[in-house]
Amino acid sequence: MPTYDYECDACGHAFELFQPITARAIRKCPACGKATAKRLIGAGGGVIFRGSGFYQTDYRSDGYRQKAKAEKEGGSASASPSKTDEAKKPQADAPKAAKPGGTPTKKPDA
Repeated sequence: MPTYDYECDACGHAFELFQPITARAIRKCPACGKATAKRLIGAGGGVIFRGSGFYQTDYRSDGYRQKAKAEKEGGSASASPSKTDEAKKPQADAPKAAKPGGTPTKKPDA
């Protein structure tokens, strides 16, 4: 049942009333007793969904959930590194830049 906002035109008293949707708007002001109360148009309350079945993630596959859990824990869900991970790694076997007038040198294996 929604909560409706009312305001009395005679005395200016503003109040809320918890009523069924099918109930008629009241006219009598509880403060002054005159029949000048009007229901106001309000934004209303938000709809609250409780339980499962309301979110897209509720219907995800088990594989997706496992990958998401692994990612959340900080691990990688896949065994092979992604292309972006490979691009970020410095290449140890790549030759260094050539010195002027010399040949490229390779990093000694330690």
